Amino acid sequence: MMLEELIKSWSGREETVNSLDELLFWIEERNQNLVVNIVPNRLSESSFWLYDEQTGRIHNQNRSFFEISGMRCGEVEQPIILQDEIGYLGILAKEINGTLHFLMQAKIEPGNINKIQISPTIQATKSNFTQKHGGNKPAYLDYFVQADKHTIIVDQIQSEQSSRFYKKRNRNIVLYVEDEVEVLPSHKWITLHQLKQLMHYDNLVNMDTRTVLSCLPLAMLDDERGKMRRYFKDQSLYNSMFDAAEPDDMAEIYNYINNYKMFDYAQPELIRLDELHKWQMDDFGIRCREPYSFSVIYCDIEVEGREVRHWTQPLFKAEGIAMFGLFTAVIAGKRRFLVKAQAEVGCFDGMELGPTVQREAVCRETENEMDMLFMKQLQAGKGIKHDVILSEEGGRFYHEQNRNVIIETAAFEPPNGYFWADYRTLNMLTQVNNCLNIQLRNLLSLLEV
Repeated sequence: MMLEELIKSWSGREETVNSLDELLFWIEERNQNLVVNIVPNRLSESSFWLYDEQTGRIHNQNRSFFEISGMRCGEVEQPIILQDEIGYLGILAKEINGTLHFLMQAKIEPGNINKIQISPTIQATKSNFTQKHGGNKPAYLDYFVQADKHTIIVDQIQSEQSSRFYKKRNRNIVLYVEDEVEVLPSHKWITLHQLKQLMHYDNLVNMDTRTVLSCLPLAMLDDERGKMRRYFKDQSLYNSMFDAAEPDDMAEIYNYINNYKMFDYAQPELIRLDELHKWQMDDFGIRCREPYSFSVIYCDIEVEGREVRHWTQPLFKAEGIAMFGLFTAVIAGKRRFLVKAQAEVGCFDGMELGPTVQREAVCRETENEMDMLFMKQLQAGKGIKHDVILSEEGGRFYHEQNRNVIIETAAFEPPNGYFWADYRTLNMLTQVNNCLNIQLRNLLSLLEV
């Protein structure tokens, strides 16, 4: 379905509704006119959030939205977010003047480092769109509730950050619509190429946009006559996308991950927050007594233009900037990516494929040979194809940024647990729930033809 429209939108050779300069001015203007007040407060000052002595968890009065529990898994113990509900991360697509555009939102999240970021058409938890907090119904919701009335390009349930959430997933969905769509001042039509260009700017395109775009089923489409080849500057990426996937690659990856799930998966245990021996909890937040990658703070938040304008909530505050890195190499004419089978404490199924390097700023694990090789090449400035600071989701995380780097290297035999995979294999796996983690999906979203 619509392979040529997707590739043309990605290539940037066609007419656009808005220029890149107009889009940047739109974001800047909305930021200047936006009133945002976010200040730390005490948990006892909130009339909505509380620490429940009976359960040992932090939750709100309605027991909705999310809770914060303690968790222990082997030697790891930490607070973790419980949010069983699945939310919408949805984008509308429409062909305008012969070019496929995506309806994107200029959205403020309380934890965003720079206020507004480019977000999906709709980004809503189940609590949001069922209006449990008394806010307005999110704009464009009906398109996604009635998705079967439109052409469904993507509809996948994908994992969130498994170091912060416990088995959390969201619904990544892209719909192609033919009818006229009202464009609110908070939204604009943007091509896929423009979104890729905007990803070169630090902290501008949000995490939810990146994960949805990574799911576009490009490898599920065929280019039997090679019509799309002319759009690609990187012919090795074209081959990686449209040549048949290597069945041995898929089998090897599944074998490794399934062995882990069957024999090695250490099941995490949810515990009371006051049972976290290495953490201190008081009225101001939750902090580890040792260096750790995050703490929990409580905030009083006022943001105009949201479904709810004023509220309080906990936020997970990052310590430093994490590193997510991906090696790429051309092997037998195909671009491949070095992925790692990554176990995480909150992962829905224990393990997913992650990038070559996935390290928090405060990391308890020692660097392995792949981490050291990647950092050595990065410090030497060799083969860097992408290097950008991008934010994590600002609805739960406060000022959390990651350095996202893709480096071209010479091919080598990977160590155990690492795999060279072509784009087609990875893209096919995004069409299956819980195969690629969010860090890897976000890195793949940076790729340009």
